Amino acid sequence: MRVTQNMEQTQFLTALNQLESTISSTQNGLSTGLSFTTASQNPVGAGLVSGYNQVLAQSQQYTANGQSAQGSINIEDNALTQVQSQLQTLRSLALEANNATESPADRSAIATQVQQIQGTLLSIANTQDGSGDYIFAGYATQTQPFAASATGATYSGDQGQRLVQIGAGQTVVAADNGDLVFQQIKTGNGTFNVTQGPGNTGSGIIGATTVTNAAGYNGDPYAINFTTPTTYQVVDTATAAVVGGGTYTSGQAIAFAGLSVTLSGAPAALDSFDVTPSTNQSVFTTVQNLANALQQSSTGAASEATLNNSIANAINNIDQALGQVQTVQSSVGARLNTITTQQSVATTQQTQLTQSITTLQGLNYASAITNLDSENTTLSASMQAFTLTQGLSLFKYL
Repeated sequence: MRVTQNMEQTQFLTALNQLESTISSTQNGLSTGLSFTTASQNPVGAGLVSGYNQVLAQSQQYTANGQSAQGSINIEDNALTQVQSQLQTLRSLALEANNATESPADRSAIATQVQQIQGTLLSIANTQDGSGDYIFAGYATQTQPFAASATGATYSGDQGQRLVQIGAGQTVVAADNGDLVFQQIKTGNGTFNVTQGPGNTGSGIIGATTVTNAAGYNGDPYAINFTTPTTYQVVDTATAAVVGGGTYTSGQAIAFAGLSVTLSGAPAALDSFDVTPSTNQSVFTTVQNLANALQQSSTGAASEATLNNSIANAINNIDQALGQVQTVQSSVGARLNTITTQQSVATTQQTQLTQSITTLQGLNYASAITNLDSENTTLSASMQAFTLTQGLSLFKYL
């Protein structure tokens, strides 16, 4: 077959293009730090890298979710700490007001402080995060959860708890709703509550209340009815059955149905004390009831006893509120620990994935530079050889 000059040129240009493509690929690797950038360059490696990148992106998203949840939970934690501080102050004020030496003017001044605490608690309950979301509104993050009312406050949020995924199959609550924190608070001692009858005329004062036998308490409402100033009956008001009774001694516990109630002072005939199962009551209602009680006049033993019982009831409810907030805050701390642990695991995983990707796709710079020098040398030599070859012709010697 005859080899023409045109065929030689075509073959040279084809080889030259291939060499320049190889040089370009090597230079691209040096600029990107990657041994391959397309699946065609390394099909097996590209498939593995693609899988690793997907897992890495997902892990990084979980980390970002965790950091976001951590920010929200820290805001809640700080808010709950403030709530506890306000409730402790409120409890101290209630104890001060329950002192017999306090005058009506003193109690009125304390009532003013109680109302100020009410406003502060409302402000905390309406805390917003950096995005303007209300942290205690449940899912209704754009709705202000609490507004002042005559009975304390109304709740406009919902009962949702916002969950954030921080790992494969692992979620945390990013914020607790206001209903759980501020409204689901048991009255009394958490099991039952004791209040004086509305028509009491004596000076009977409610003291300690305890559950002595949980199995013996059936959850029914009871009434301690004084038939005379020194005798009483205990009636199960759900069945009208008399379940106890006896002679009253001030300061001595009255035991019945697995419960114990201590009364002191001098109840009058027909006075009564109601023992009812604990129900949920908003902390704002507790605060408002305390403020209202402190603003009532108390002249005479009966009205003084009524005031003392109202304040003692408020103190019990404040204690329950403190317990609820502490329980929620313990949960908050556990969630923060969960996020910290998960992020540590994610960091280790991401480091391993990055190393695997680098091992598969990372460029060996020393080898690449050597190859580039060799390829450039080959290109230069090829061009010189082609030039010399093209110069060979008999006509030069004629």
